[in-house]
Amino acid sequence: MSVLVAVTDSPEGIYSLSAAADEAALLSTDLIAVNLTLGKLDLTVLPEDCKVTVVERAGREDRDPVAAVLDELDEFPEVSRIVIGIRKRSRVGKALLGSVSQRLLLTSPVPVLAVKAP
Repeated sequence: MSVLVAVTDSPEGIYSLSAAADEAALLSTDLIAVNLTLGKLDLTVLPEDCKVTVVERAGREDRDPVAAVLDELDEFPEVSRIVIGIRKRSRVGKALLGSVSQRLLLTSPVPVLAVKAP
C-alpha cells in the first residue's frame, strides 16, 4: 500500500505534498510523488523521516498531467490513495478551462484525497 501525490508548482501543489506525507505517516506507508512541475521538486516541506519516491514526469512537456498520474498507477499498483491540491475556481473558469483536479477525481480508479491550501 502506498500514497501517491500529484505535485504541481503552485501553492496547492506544495501543500498537497505536505498533506500526502501526513497521510502516508497516518497509514504507515510509503509516499510516491509525481512531479508535474517542469523543474526540480522541492522536498523541504517533508519530514526528515518520510520515505518518498519521486517520479519525474516522462514524455513531452505538453503531455496531459492527468494521463501522467494515471499512468503511474499502472507502474505502482500498490497505490491505495491519490492526494491532490485543489483551489476555488469561478463558474467561468470551470466552464472554459478543464481542471486537472476535477478530472483526477472523476477518473481515478483509487480513492482521491483533495486538500485545499490554507
